[in-house]
Amino acid sequence: MSTPGSGSEFDALRREFDIAGAVEVQGAGFLRSALPVSGLATEAFTTLALALSALMEKLGFPEAAEVHVDRTLCDTWFGLQVRPVGWTPPPPWDPLSAAFATRDGSWIRTHANAPHHRAALLQVLGLADAPEPVDGASVGERIAGWDAVDLESAIVDAGGASAAFRSPDAWAASAPGQAVQLEPLIEYSPAAKWDDATTWVPTPQQPLAGLRVLDLTRVIAGPTCTQVLAGLGADVLRVDPPTWDEPGVLPMVMAGKRSVRLDAHDAAERGVLHGLLAEADVLVHGYRAGAMDHLGLSEAARRHLRPGLVDVSERAFGWTGPWAERRGFDSLVQFASGIAHVGMTATGEPAPVSLPVQALDWATGYLAAAAAILGLAERFDTDRGSSWRLSLARTAHTLLTMPRDAEPGTGGRPDVPGTLVGTGLGDVVLADSPIRVGAARLAYAHITTALGEDAAAWR
Repeated sequence: MSTPGSGSEFDALRREFDIAGAVEVQGAGFLRSALPVSGLATEAFTTLALALSALMEKLGFPEAAEVHVDRTLCDTWFGLQVRPVGWTPPPPWDPLSAAFATRDGSWIRTHANAPHHRAALLQVLGLADAPEPVDGASVGERIAGWDAVDLESAIVDAGGASAAFRSPDAWAASAPGQAVQLEPLIEYSPAAKWDDATTWVPTPQQPLAGLRVLDLTRVIAGPTCTQVLAGLGADVLRVDPPTWDEPGVLPMVMAGKRSVRLDAHDAAERGVLHGLLAEADVLVHGYRAGAMDHLGLSEAARRHLRPGLVDVSERAFGWTGPWAERRGFDSLVQFASGIAHVGMTATGEPAPVSLPVQALDWATGYLAAAAAILGLAERFDTDRGSSWRLSLARTAHTLLTMPRDAEPGTGGRPDVPGTLVGTGLGDVVLADSPIRVGAARLAYAHITTALGEDAAAWR
C-alpha cells in the first residue's frame, strides 16, 4: 500500500483536508509529455479516491479503507475513456481553433468552438463578412499581420477567447500569473447550515445515491466533475440554454446524466431553474461571476435559495488578479501559462507543443469532484454547506512545479478493460473505473449525447 507523490503539493492538500491514507496503486501510465501529465492524472484520482474513502467511512461502510488506483486507467480517463463501436464521433475542434504564427515571431492560440467566440475572432480579423466557410489559411494570413499580445487583447475585448504564447517565466512574472500562484489548488469556505430533510440513500456500491446535483457547466472540467458524481449514484441534471451545444465533447462527459434546456432570461424558466436549485444537494458551475448574477444566482442568492448547499465552481484563469473574469479553455491556459513553451523547448519543435490531452480540464474536474465529496462529508458531520473553488490556471501551476518524470510514458493508447454502454449515437466501450473504494467505483448504464431531452425535475 502506498500513496503517490510523497512530499508533493497533493500530499499537503490531502493532509489539509484530513484524507491522507494508504492507497494500492497498480499499472503504469502511458501519456507521454515533457511535463508529468501521467503523474498529474494519478494524483488527481488518488485525491478523489481518498476523499471518497473518508466519506464512506463516515457513512459506516466497513470496506471504505480499501482504496485502489489504476495508473493506466487514470491516464485513459483523461479523455481517452470512450471507444465508439462502429461509428465516428463529431469532431471536437472547430477548424479555426488552432495555433497561428504572429508578426513578432511568436504564436497565438485561437478558440472558435463556440459560435460567439468564432464570430469575435472573425470580426477582429476583418473576416466577419467573408463568405463561409472561412478556412485556417485565410485566418492565418490575417493573424500574420498582428503581434501576439495585441491580437490576444483585441480578441478578448471583442468578446472572444485567445491566448498569446508565453514562457513559464513570463507567465510567472505577469500580474495574472502571480495572482494564480497565490491561490490554493482547492479553495474552501464554510457556509450556512442544512435545514431540510435529505433524499440521500447511500449504499456501498453507490455512496451518492439519492443526492441531487445541479450541473451548470460546459465543455470538460465542470462536466467531468458531475460525471464522477453520477458514476457514484447521484442524480445529475445538466441545464443548458436553448442554443448551446458541444456534440464533440458530450460522449466523454455525459455518462449517467440527464439534460434539460432552460432559457434563464425568461422569468418563468428562470423560476424553474431556481426551483431545481432549491432542492439540490450540490451545485457545480463554471460560469463567470457576472453571468451567474444575471441568472439571479449570485453567491448570496444561492445560499438563500438552498442553505447547506455544497457549491463547487471552476474558472479558467483563477479567482483573483486581472484575468479572473477572462474567458478561457484548457488549450488557451496551456499557451498562456507556458506549458506549450515547455513542450516546444523539450522537443526542439519549431512551433508550440501542447499536452497530449486536455489535462488541465480533466485534472481540475476530478479534483472538483473530490471537493464536492469533501463538502458532502462535512455536511454529514455538521449539517453545514460549503463553497469550493478551483481553476485551470492553478492546476497548470501545479503541473509546472511537479517533479519531471525521469521516464515519461511510452505514448500510444493501450487496450484497457471496459463495458459496452449505449448512447444516442451508437454503442461505446467505456473504460473501467480508475478507482475502487470498497465496493464503490465509477459505473454507468448510459451516456447522453443530445442536450435537452429530459424533464426539468428531479427523479
